[in-house]
Amino acid sequence: MTVKSLETKITILDGGMGRELELRGAPFKQPEWSALAMIEAPETVKEVHKAFIKSGASVITTNSYALVPFHIGEERFKNQGRLLAATAGQVARAAVKETQTNTRVAGSIPPLFGSYRADLYQADRVAEIATPLIEGLGPYVDLWLCETQSLVAEAVRVTSLIRSLDKGTKPIWVSFSLEDAVPTPEPLLRSGESIVSAVKSLSGLEVDAILFNCCQPEVIRGALQVARETLVSAGTPDLELGAYANAFSPQLQTLSANEGLNKIRTDLTPSAYLHWAQQWRDEGATLIGGCCGIGPDHIAMLAEQLHT
Repeated sequence: MTVKSLETKITILDGGMGRELELRGAPFKQPEWSALAMIEAPETVKEVHKAFIKSGASVITTNSYALVPFHIGEERFKNQGRLLAATAGQVARAAVKETQTNTRVAGSIPPLFGSYRADLYQADRVAEIATPLIEGLGPYVDLWLCETQSLVAEAVRVTSLIRSLDKGTKPIWVSFSLEDAVPTPEPLLRSGESIVSAVKSLSGLEVDAILFNCCQPEVIRGALQVARETLVSAGTPDLELGAYANAFSPQLQTLSANEGLNKIRTDLTPSAYLHWAQQWRDEGATLIGGCCGIGPDHIAMLAEQLHT
């Protein structure tokens, strides 16, 4: 059922940072992933931000996704984590200034213990790892994006920590990653938890939007339907919904983000990706962009064709 009219304003997000860095020749390998360019080639990071802005993104996301011990190691994180986060914020802000736009900057707070790996969650280390990221990014971002969350408990804990450290001054968007199996009886987080439980768990935390990302586009529509129904039942139907899929083949729950470079699907052309984005819009999503493997050409298509 279509829940938004075609006249609804859509906010266009950016696409994936990592693979765009690789395409532009930036240093890029595991385990550092996109953090390596943040360390060795920040100018290329800025170029990617500017490319997404010029493609029509009205929100760009800081390149802080891999600035965690899982990717850069415990010692480097301890010594440089906060500084690297601040640099990520500064570079994104510089890209906005140099393009002379009103683009907003979202501060990326990633899964702290590895993408897709809810089993690696360590509750006692959340504050230790998230605090330097929040404090480093804070002066430079307009909103927070707690993204690729596979486990409800981590999303809730990090959201609460952001609220505490940021004093509630900036919007918080929380984005969950979905199990990639297609088809499934119901959409699930990678932890196996339900969309209903995820949405309900955030209901008392004053989040501003719930999104789904870093999963196949095919699984997102069903999650949006369940999320919208849950929000209506909870009496909060105006909370924004969003989506930004990746271009990976299905990812197993047991995979670690450090096990290699995933192949990019060849069928998700800009026009093919637009097809899925239009479905998300029709299910109520007002925040739409792309994740890994979705580049500036995809974002340009969204900006041109979606009603913004």
